[in-house]
Amino acid sequence: MSPASFSHPDLPPEQSKALHAAIRLEWITVGVVAGIVVIVGLTAGSSQAMRTAFAEDMLSFLPPLAFLVAVRRARKPPDDKHPYGFHRSVGAGHLVASCALLGMGLWLSIDATLGLLKGDRPPIGVMSIAGFTFWAGWAMIAAMVISSIPPMILGRMKMKLAGPLNDKVLAADADMNKADWSTGLATIAGVTGIGLGLWWADSAAALLVSVSILKDGGTNVRGAVKDLLDSRATTVDGKAPHPLIGDMAAVVHRENWVETTAVRVRDMGHVFHAEVFVVPKDGHDPTMEQVGSLTDQCRNLDWKVRDTVVVPVRYLPDGLTAVGNPVISPR
Repeated sequence: MSPASFSHPDLPPEQSKALHAAIRLEWITVGVVAGIVVIVGLTAGSSQAMRTAFAEDMLSFLPPLAFLVAVRRARKPPDDKHPYGFHRSVGAGHLVASCALLGMGLWLSIDATLGLLKGDRPPIGVMSIAGFTFWAGWAMIAAMVISSIPPMILGRMKMKLAGPLNDKVLAADADMNKADWSTGLATIAGVTGIGLGLWWADSAAALLVSVSILKDGGTNVRGAVKDLLDSRATTVDGKAPHPLIGDMAAVVHRENWVETTAVRVRDMGHVFHAEVFVVPKDGHDPTMEQVGSLTDQCRNLDWKVRDTVVVPVRYLPDGLTAVGNPVISPR
């Protein structure tokens, strides 16, 4: 394996194991969502909150399917037409999953708001099963309890894998799972409110959940677009610059021939493409061996930065800030 190769079959053992676990989880998710859609569809009735939950469950197919397609595509090695490989497939999948969240949140918030403004009073009648007649709301509540438990478990498991894999599609899917079980809890509250005579509880519950989904969707869409526009690489949650940027700068500053440096890193999906610009001290002309050694040191920091180049320059490129005395972060 060449030092710069970074196709999926070359993942380190820990990440390879995590990737296979994530693929299994996503296939399980597809099966679980299919079952939930059937259960919720059969019990939805005329409840606004139940219809909201059903629509959300239908859209929940998109993130796991986007992940599975992206992973399959990203396995392909680089070629002449795609010298950077196909890891951008993960970024495209992140955008698809994020748009699903955003679109669902927007549609559901509008629907719920209109329900409140119109004063919709959804009737919940009775059901008869095996000769027993009971309030249909109990069936709705039972369906929501059943449909809320799997997403809660699956979402937590996916989020644990998203970090080690640097997979924002998986993180977005975990957010979708969070939205799923949050919807379930809010729907239970809405149906219960109808049973207590609070006509507005149903639409209010749907609106509350839709606003939360809208926020998560907007955050993920912004992150996905930034990655595709080659913004600075960030952590999986998008809240901070990725610590590997500072780590590489710290490695460079250990060399006694280096005056200053700047590191440019873009997120390609599971992996990063890094460019390390180095200004040598006056009177120092680094050899190929020195540059090669420094390149290997940067690549060996983490599997995600195998695609790293070190470039000696007289001046740092425009738009890049020189790094002073960085310290390698604990990881």
